[in-house]
Amino acid sequence: MTRCVVSTDWLARRLDAPDIVILDASWHLPPAGRDPKAEYFAEHIPGAMFFDIDEIADTSSDLPHMLPSPEKFASRMRKMGIGDGKQVIVYDSVGLYSAARLVDVQGVRT
Repeated sequence: MTRCVVSTDWLARRLDAPDIVILDASWHLPPAGRDPKAEYFAEHIPGAMFFDIDEIADTSSDLPHMLPSPEKFASRMRKMGIGDGKQVIVYDSVGLYSAARLVDVQGVRT
């Protein structure tokens, strides 16, 4: 069974599990004046990696945050150590604001 949402207690018990990868996919609108990468470095879930939606997007498009090619996405995921057999937990600092964009890229539908 695929779980689409996990609790903080569930995750806390599994922080050291070798098959769990945690991604902070925080992003903020420019008028908010917030820097999600700086916020990640200041505080994040232990073991989490920062998912930079601006860098991993299709940067050849004039539109922001467009879906990257499958090759680019796969390459970036491999660089982060993410592949078959990994459970990816995605969160953001606003409460499922930008994390859902990464979940959609992964092909998970709820």
